[in-house]
Amino acid sequence: MIIEAQIEKAIDGLRAHGLPLAIELWNGKRYQLSGETPVTLRIPGAGALKYFIGADLAKLGEAYVEGHIDVEGPIREVLRAAEGLSRFLGGDKKGRRPGLLNLHTRSRDAKAIQYHYDVSNEFYALFLDREMVYSCAYFKTGDEDIHTAQAQKLDHICRKLRLEPGDRFLDIGCGWGALVRWAAKHYGVDATGITLSRNQHKLANERIAAEGLSERCRVLLQDYRDVPGEAVYDKISSVGMFEHVGLKNLPVYFGAIYRLLKDGGIAMNHGITAIDPDSRAVGLGGGDFIGKYVFPHGELPHLSLALRGMSAAGLEVMDVETLRLHYAKTLWHWSARLEAKLEAARRHTEEKRVRIWRTYLAGCAHAFEKRWVTIQQVIVTKTADPRANPLPWTREHLYKKQ
Repeated sequence: MIIEAQIEKAIDGLRAHGLPLAIELWNGKRYQLSGETPVTLRIPGAGALKYFIGADLAKLGEAYVEGHIDVEGPIREVLRAAEGLSRFLGGDKKGRRPGLLNLHTRSRDAKAIQYHYDVSNEFYALFLDREMVYSCAYFKTGDEDIHTAQAQKLDHICRKLRLEPGDRFLDIGCGWGALVRWAAKHYGVDATGITLSRNQHKLANERIAAEGLSERCRVLLQDYRDVPGEAVYDKISSVGMFEHVGLKNLPVYFGAIYRLLKDGGIAMNHGITAIDPDSRAVGLGGGDFIGKYVFPHGELPHLSLALRGMSAAGLEVMDVETLRLHYAKTLWHWSARLEAKLEAARRHTEEKRVRIWRTYLAGCAHAFEKRWVTIQQVIVTKTADPRANPLPWTREHLYKKQ
């Protein structure tokens, strides 16, 4: 009786917020928090109530992923309701400052990447585009399907890098090889991709062979710190990779790009960045959930820290393009595609992993929409002669039809 009285008191407070939510308890009682309640939160036992004490998105996400609560309703509305609950129950707290420890050894990074990417290629194929591009798409009108928007992104990167026939091109963190294959097919470059995921490595090389590109395209299972040589590549890209590097390792990471890039070369870093100038997470604990369940040891630098690291390595920052709303739209595409194929997803992995990815994809889409995180493509150059510039005077080349 005491517990029920406390619950009813808390629910009276929640009603004032008009959340699109109904709460069902283990005893059959149901509470509607507003006139329209497209989302139902089911609490199967009193033990689950601990997740609602000072709750944020991390605690609510953990309760759902571990099976302590159940949620029913459209995933966008679920995220709205979860944010409202977090604000009422836990408040809007900023995350911790990044720690002093460097968790990014070669072995730890390999394990973290394999944990995330080596689920199964078939699982990722359920929600990614046909090329399996696992990074922010590029929309010209906003009405494109995910396949078109990802093809536009691949070409946008190639144009930014000024890829030309015969260029030696390196893609750090290449995923399933879509960019290196696109660059080899459409721009005539000699393309090398590197990844730490065994599944990605295998499928990427199978696709390279199937398309007859093996003579000028390959994907290696390799850490960026172990790529040999100096001044080896004319052009370098890194897409969705430096989030895994760690703030303490940014000098090593950008130093590797500088070492590998030829004089007169161009490189592009495409990565998610923090909104907070001190690189702390914002967004009601969403970052803590991702760190625990999705990307172990992931760290997001603020753009200013990334630009400082590039400059300190000797690279000149030439252009910055923010794609935050592009990524929100990309993630909602992925989320909708996964939601439409949940039964197939459960055939490829366990229920817990499906719940993690449902929460992660929709949660990240929500986070980019709310400006809790952002993302930029940054173009840098390496030139010994300060008067030299391997880029055109304007950005006109990016938008000309080819």
